Amino acid sequence: MAKAPVGSKSNPSEFDVLEKLAPDEPYFVIRAHDPLSSALVELHAYIGAGQAGAAHNKLAEIMALTSAKAPRPASSPKYRETFAISLAMEQWRESHEE
Repeated sequence: MAKAPVGSKSNPSEFDVLEKLAPDEPYFVIRAHDPLSSALVELHAYIGAGQAGAAHNKLAEIMALTSAKAPRPASSPKYRETFAISLAMEQWRESHEE
């Protein structure tokens, strides 16, 4: 049997944080099933590494992928929940400053 891919439930990344989450800490999961998942994770990595040019190019690629047809309608309840999670993350960080 082949080893599960890195970053999967069966083979967590060395930097996996799910077990480290505080009970009240909001989180957001991007699954491989999402057609934008790999590009979004790569964008996050470029931004985190300070590679502005590569991040800009990846964002342009993402925008091109979604310009013809968004993956789901803008009226989707999933979008509203995503924005709520984003706000909850910001508020959690503000109340848990180190």
